[in-house]
Amino acid sequence: MALIIGVISVVPFNASAQPAPAGQLAPETPGQSTLSEGQLDQLTAPIALYSDPLVGQILTAASYPLEIVEAQRWLQDPANAALKGDALAAALQEQSWDLSVKSLVPFPQILQMMDSNLEWTERIGDAFLAQQDAVMDSVQRLRHRAAAAGSLTSTPQQTVSTEDQDIAIEPASPNVVYVPYYDPNVIYGPWPWPDYSPFYFLPPPGIIIGSGLWIGFGIGFPILGPFWGWNRWDWGHHRLDLVGGRAGVRTGPWEHDPAHRHGVPYRNGAVAARFQGLSEATRRDVRGFPPPAEGERGGAASARGAAIAPRETPARTATPAYRAAPPAFESFGGRSQVRQESQRGAYSRSAPAPRSAPSSRGGGSRSR
Repeated sequence: MALIIGVISVVPFNASAQPAPAGQLAPETPGQSTLSEGQLDQLTAPIALYSDPLVGQILTAASYPLEIVEAQRWLQDPANAALKGDALAAALQEQSWDLSVKSLVPFPQILQMMDSNLEWTERIGDAFLAQQDAVMDSVQRLRHRAAAAGSLTSTPQQTVSTEDQDIAIEPASPNVVYVPYYDPNVIYGPWPWPDYSPFYFLPPPGIIIGSGLWIGFGIGFPILGPFWGWNRWDWGHHRLDLVGGRAGVRTGPWEHDPAHRHGVPYRNGAVAARFQGLSEATRRDVRGFPPPAEGERGGAASARGAAIAPRETPARTATPAYRAAPPAFESFGGRSQVRQESQRGAYSRSAPAPRSAPSSRGGGSRSR
């Protein structure tokens, strides 16, 4: 399928306007269990006006930051970047990433944006895991602010509709998706959170947005069948539902799969207690390490119902060569650390398991 190029559209257009500087995330408060409305609005501001399916793909993929890095590195290979249509779909089917991450590859600007802003990616992904209802409310709150300011209306690129006080945004075409670009400092009208200025992604070259209430659109991206339309928002009931039959997904509410987290620590205590042990155990299996002993598995790999105490990691006495991940609630932080972890994981996944202790367990992720 050929790439469809759209005329750059800016509403309204002003060639002399310059975008405001990109926002900075406010420091996190140590021990904070939930984010305030202002903190959440700061995080959701740059994507709240994206079409609903894209918002779903971004929020779920953000919970797998290491796979975001791997997918971006994969896409930097010219041979992979040149793939389109069925060839791209076939190549993505061979990758081990979560469906949500695969679904962003056809949108290289979004994938690059998330890879270049890993602190934002990790924060919003973990916020969605910890406070899904509040994150959804934040998206709706900002959409209503943009609508009240007169800057969110239907365009040839996307359709805006309201049902039961909730605002939905969908692509105007069934075959092409346009990514909107806007300055959150102005698109939402007066910003109500002076301590949490909205985060801002600079638009790509050729997209000009400025001091008015503007949304810009660049090229249109063809829909890649198996990797589009697999999620649907139920805003009123605070649910993100999966659409069965798309890319093999099951029908029902979306659920985070810690197998695709690969040991990246969770920031929120309750989320870490729920998923960190499973994420750590999966990472060890994928890297070719032997399974934990029965006593160790009870405290880590089988932690579906058990809590991991703050700053605890599962015992590793049975596998001394295993490199410990940062403790729970400690983010990888800088891009270099996440990338080093990605390189280490990619190498280990390609290496054979130690002959002295072959694993009897499968290391794959759950079927979706």
